[in-house]
Amino acid sequence: MEHLYAKPIMIMKNRNILSFASLLAIAVVLFATACNKSNSSENAGTQTLALYLTDGPGLFDKVLVDIKSVKVLVDTTKDTRKHDDCDFDRLGSNDRKNDSGFVWTDIGIKAGIYDLLQLRNGTDTLLAQTTIPKGAIRLIKIELGTNNSLVKDSISYPVSLPANANNYVLIKTKGHEYDEYLPGQNRIWLDFDVARSIVQERNGQFYLRPVFHFFTKKKSGNIVGKIANQKDALAVVTIYNATDTAYALPTREGYFSVRSLKDGTYSVLINATSPYIDTTINNVVVAAPKETSLGVITLKK
Repeated sequence: MEHLYAKPIMIMKNRNILSFASLLAIAVVLFATACNKSNSSENAGTQTLALYLTDGPGLFDKVLVDIKSVKVLVDTTKDTRKHDDCDFDRLGSNDRKNDSGFVWTDIGIKAGIYDLLQLRNGTDTLLAQTTIPKGAIRLIKIELGTNNSLVKDSISYPVSLPANANNYVLIKTKGHEYDEYLPGQNRIWLDFDVARSIVQERNGQFYLRPVFHFFTKKKSGNIVGKIANQKDALAVVTIYNATDTAYALPTREGYFSVRSLKDGTYSVLINATSPYIDTTINNVVVAAPKETSLGVITLKK
């Protein structure tokens, strides 16, 4: 699972040595110029982008996220690798300005409140499918509204953005991560990691610090199964190995699906409520783009 952790706030250390600062200023000017202007000729034409939203679940009844817009920054130059070291946080802060190489496109999502927990166990929603300039997609910018909330134990709580945080998330890609399922037809899935994105402080207030992963079905595998006595066991499924961890909240009927897994060998922990006993299944092999089925699992007391 290729992880991309969205960090709205970047902090840079200041240095107080004048000569070094002067050299640094010159370097920054040259760097910014290289990223803003390109001598390479642009790619002609367009491509189609389909952007899907899915959910890595957390332990809540509902998670309601206010999404205002989604824009993509396309590098239309032929040699996009020259821009790998650009300051994309700076470029992402101003989506109203294009230059000779980078072009912003609003993909025209339906703005509104999305209940992310409806998008679990293999369910997703098509945010938008639109035509964009041909080239490498380098940024996905998601603008968030303020009408965010969650429901826990049947009680609704507001979810705030941290003070001084940006009201947007930047997801950085290099342009090759997308699934070109037909010539000029690209798609990618964004997995909103609820468990890592919702933080509760000591005062009880919930804050939204969005964490996204992105994946394509061709380049990732998934694990599915069914817990026979889920209605009583109320189990949570954790899939992990030395480098990755993913979660699933089975449906009331016990079905679960975990997608966006890298090739590898995993353990599956089924954490059940009393009197049921936790169960671990080891040596579960995942190989993209295949689906690994664990079949029906009956938890013991």
